[in-house]
Amino acid sequence: MGWGLVVHQRIVLTLAEAPSRGSVPSVIENSEIEETKQTAGAPHVDLGRSPRVALRRITSYDQDEFLERVRASVNLNLPATPEAFQAFLSRFDEGRSAEGLLVCLRDTGVIAGNVNINSIIRGRFQNGSLGYAAFAPYAGHGYMSEGLGLVLRHAFEELRLHRLEAQIRPDNQASIKLVQRHGFRYEGYSPDLLFIDGTGQGHGRWALTNDMFGIVPDAPHHTLPNH
Repeated sequence: MGWGLVVHQRIVLTLAEAPSRGSVPSVIENSEIEETKQTAGAPHVDLGRSPRVALRRITSYDQDEFLERVRASVNLNLPATPEAFQAFLSRFDEGRSAEGLLVCLRDTGVIAGNVNINSIIRGRFQNGSLGYAAFAPYAGHGYMSEGLGLVLRHAFEELRLHRLEAQIRPDNQASIKLVQRHGFRYEGYSPDLLFIDGTGQGHGRWALTNDMFGIVPDAPHHTLPNH
């Protein structure tokens, strides 16, 4: 899929600089009109930006590039056909029950990775489950670490979740190091936790709360009971 320069006007939202978690700064600029590079025809709005990456929601405009990235990568449990992509996209509803996000390089707009906040449960739980993948050839360059920092800020500030969890297989050391870098705590091991490739596979359970990350919203989500 080719990339063209599309000059358009876009509002950049303002957020304060994130508290340090030993990861990367998630700096969001002052509100302004600016020109940006992006895929022709795709009206993207950044949810956050760090020095090298931007975070935005996945849309139908991303189908061709997303599938290209999945096919160029290995061992990803992500859609690899147009039909599977459309079914994947239909799960997301801007954070009511699930949020589908892309980590993109700021200088070119290309997709470097995918992060989903799945199984959002409100009420007293206020919890979401993370799933993420770095695409070739952008894995191993720290882009996903920057992107995950933006996802955490979005989840705790904008979605006003209290807790995020990640289920990670013990042999996936890259993912374990990623969540450790952002302060996730290990909560134990569950055998046969998730079905992958037709079989139940054991995963370690990792979690992070908003107060652990250093962000507690002024007001809780309206679905949280007050007693």
